[in-house]
Amino acid sequence: MQRIGDTLAKIEPLREEFFEKAQQRLDSHAKPRGSLGRLEDFAKRYVAITENLKPRVVNKFIFTFAGDHGVVDEGVSVFPKEVTRQMILNFIGGGAGVNVLAKHVGVEVVVVDIGVDHDFGSLEGLLGKKVAFGTKNMSKGPAMSVEEAVGAINVGIDIAEEYAGKGADIFGTGDMGIGNTTPSSAILAVITGETVEMVAGRGTGIDDRTLGKKIEAIKKAISINSPNPKDPLEVLATIGGLEIAGIAGLIIGAASCRVPIVVDGFISTAGALIATEMNPLIKSYLFASHQSAESGHKIMLERIGLEPMLDLSLRLGEGTGAALGISLVEAGVKILTEMATFTEAGVEEAATL
Repeated sequence: MQRIGDTLAKIEPLREEFFEKAQQRLDSHAKPRGSLGRLEDFAKRYVAITENLKPRVVNKFIFTFAGDHGVVDEGVSVFPKEVTRQMILNFIGGGAGVNVLAKHVGVEVVVVDIGVDHDFGSLEGLLGKKVAFGTKNMSKGPAMSVEEAVGAINVGIDIAEEYAGKGADIFGTGDMGIGNTTPSSAILAVITGETVEMVAGRGTGIDDRTLGKKIEAIKKAISINSPNPKDPLEVLATIGGLEIAGIAGLIIGAASCRVPIVVDGFISTAGALIATEMNPLIKSYLFASHQSAESGHKIMLERIGLEPMLDLSLRLGEGTGAALGISLVEAGVKILTEMATFTEAGVEEAATL
């Protein structure tokens, strides 16, 4: 826990002077002021996070954390747990949605086994950081021990620090884990106080009967474990997931290293929710790539205070939305750094009224 506390303590508020200097540069460009809208906002925040007035977004990484969930035994998903392992192999083979979109925008995908219920051994293309072989069934007791939750957060911090040290310019989050909308919904219900019915969605496309099982499993988990909503680590350990913990750690580590991080969908945002409940300053380092089709995602984003970039009815996870979000942040930065000023372009500025 000491490591987490020390990392959280390193996170600083963004300095207004960098927003102002970036704004001055944007206002000198050959265009009406503010005419590129939120792209300009992305650029200003990127500058403030990195404290670099001439940034480049070149070294781009999406970390897809994978873990299994004991609560799948309650019939909360249409897919069997085995699909998590199968999808890991698909990621490594380059055939998943995140691979396609990441290649499209020039992002490297790093697949992290933090809690899959399978022994991959030494598998090329897989970052083996296993904390446990999946979580336990949270509807019958804690999903994991506090030590496991702390260990998984530390994995995320380690990865963030390692890649920041290698010169990473931006991170994106991703997830894989059959049944993981169930713990994500549970985390949201506990922290916000919303009803389970309000925040539990259909995940991969479950029918009414399966949704009923999911709601019942979440209610049992909350009742049996009684997590303290003001203690995000306790919430994470009792009703969370290993990949959610890893994502939370990646976000904490990224903010401490001043690396901008683009958050994917519902499960990734559950990790972001845990991180920002631990330290609200983290919010400023986050970009929400999209609002997913999952019913509770809007509530999650509002709790953190993030405005999504896109609304494309995505609900795949993996880091697919993060890939698109990274491309938009990069576009904003290029507007800042590559667009000509009025003077450079030989264009007259607007008259001062």
